[in-house]
Amino acid sequence: MSTRQSTAWGGSSGAGTAAGPGGSGSRGPRSNGRGRRERPDFAALGRAIRYLGHYRRLAVTAYFLLLMSGAAQLGVPQLVQNIIDAVTQGDTAQRIAALPAAAPSAALVSLGGTPDQVARSSSGAERVLVTSGWLILALAIARGCFAFSQSYTSERVSQSVAFDFRNELYAQVQRLSFSYHDRTQTGQLMVRATDDVEKVRLFIGQGLLLAVQALVILVATLLVLAFTNLRLTLVVLPILPIALVVFMVFGSVAHPLFMQIQIRVSRLNTILQENLAGIRVVKAFVREPVEQARFAAAADDLMAQQIHVARTLSFLFPTAFLMGSLGQAAVFYFGGRQIIGGTLSLGEWQKFSLYLVYIFFPLGQLGFIISQMAQAGASASRIFEILDAQSDVTDGPGATDLPPVQGRVELDHVTLRYFGSGDPVLRDVSFAVEPGQTVALLGATGSGKSSIINLIPRFYDPTAGRVLIDGHDVKTVRLDSLRSQIGIVLQDTTLFSGTIRENIAFGRPEATQAEIEAAAKAAAAHEYIMRFPQGYDTPVGERGTTLSGGQKQRLAIARTLLLDPRILILDDSTSSVDAVTEYHIQQALDRLMEGRTSFVIAQRISTARNAALIVILDRGEIVAMGKHEELMEQSPIYAEIHSSQLVGDTEKAGVSRSGFLVPSSA
Repeated sequence: MSTRQSTAWGGSSGAGTAAGPGGSGSRGPRSNGRGRRERPDFAALGRAIRYLGHYRRLAVTAYFLLLMSGAAQLGVPQLVQNIIDAVTQGDTAQRIAALPAAAPSAALVSLGGTPDQVARSSSGAERVLVTSGWLILALAIARGCFAFSQSYTSERVSQSVAFDFRNELYAQVQRLSFSYHDRTQTGQLMVRATDDVEKVRLFIGQGLLLAVQALVILVATLLVLAFTNLRLTLVVLPILPIALVVFMVFGSVAHPLFMQIQIRVSRLNTILQENLAGIRVVKAFVREPVEQARFAAAADDLMAQQIHVARTLSFLFPTAFLMGSLGQAAVFYFGGRQIIGGTLSLGEWQKFSLYLVYIFFPLGQLGFIISQMAQAGASASRIFEILDAQSDVTDGPGATDLPPVQGRVELDHVTLRYFGSGDPVLRDVSFAVEPGQTVALLGATGSGKSSIINLIPRFYDPTAGRVLIDGHDVKTVRLDSLRSQIGIVLQDTTLFSGTIRENIAFGRPEATQAEIEAAAKAAAAHEYIMRFPQGYDTPVGERGTTLSGGQKQRLAIARTLLLDPRILILDDSTSSVDAVTEYHIQQALDRLMEGRTSFVIAQRISTARNAALIVILDRGEIVAMGKHEELMEQSPIYAEIHSSQLVGDTEKAGVSRSGFLVPSSA
């Protein structure tokens, strides 16, 4: 529950201490200082790749199509050799045939051929040329079809994996306890569910396939070259391990750089999200220039890191091309010598040159693959940080469903420290409420009121002590069965984009229109709803911006009434509305509280005086407890609060003798 600033007796944030939720020091799941270098964690990327197993058939199809496309590509250089050799031999035969009568025989003897062979070479060259040309065209068409099918299939697989990641992340974020969200910025969670997932998807859909394709073509090409000309292959071979070492070094350097980019993207997104959510506050306090400067500083930090990465990777692609050029130069030299020596034909040399491209082109692709792998590895690490995060509040082993409750609630020597450290925000708190009774919680800001109401639905677990409902320790029952029997109406009402009907039925989507209208009437909301042209189909806008504060409060009450909970938690819902609206809301709350065990965070004595139990808190401890009449007689603090609110100085606020800040008026 968020901490809210208010007057001392108007606050409802028992968690408003430095150690409590929303306090300073809110960080993401893993905070990385600029001085500490992140080590590459490609194990997370391997774990992400295993998600392909969810779509095994599609993935196998994509890689089969990839192999077929590669096979079609590998067949072309051999056909080119056939064409060149046929053309060369045909040209030689024609030249021999054009010599004087005695010369062809001498030429044939020197070439080791016969007149019939010369004739066949001359007549068959054109046939080989045409046949090989058609085969090259057929392979090109086949490769295009395979490549298209492979691209479509791999995109479908990668989008399916991204779909799984996003759903798992959203489900995990829903499961994680409040303490995790207290420490984690919303912008970071949004970036991990969008940008980080997209980077992993791109690698699975493109980079991984390119890596497999590069490996297959590289190995197949080396085998073909070895069988074609082993001596010339050995000239090229030493360059490959050097290139691989260079790319591995680049990969280890690039991974932490991309991790820092994602951290800066999260920081930028957090600023954007906070400012969009609080745009009214920014404008009201004329903070636009300051917030623009804050955003610009984060954007500059991101740009500087991206430029640093670009500068580092700018060496990678030229290095790949340099390796390829060195290999090409070596083949030109040693291959040329073999041609001169007569041990290598022109067609074989051309085939070797084309296959050489298939060696160094994959090496050039490795630059892109390493870059994408580094980004995906950093993003996968950030995704699994969330998926592996442990919730502080979970169903324990052997947890059972909480049976329909009567409404008895007891806090038994409860102590609470947020995040398990720091000063306790509740110290040895004990009291019990019988079914149907109302307990009012009074106290200054940070006294522990919100901490108590956070423990009942088990948003947090106590550090010590127990919270019991009808004698059941809330730690021993299933969370959904517990929370489904507790209704909560907060001071800061949260509505969702959608219609009024959808917001009232948020907890019971299956509710009928008659039930929704009955709840709205009980909450004194039906009348103003029907004044809207679209009635219950009226859109409420993002966070309910189209409704007034009082209208939103009554919708929240109607939403809770529809659930018909046995236990009710009410933050003071009338502190910031006018007198008429307060009257209507109070009437709705009175109807809501009938027959239910109710916990009310009260700002005014008038709200608390009719409660069966009034609990006064100070710095996490109960300093007084009882009914109104008892406290008036036995508690100087309560009597002083009562007096100050009813007959106190209305011109200025003062400090009571007890140390509590007293508001200037009721």
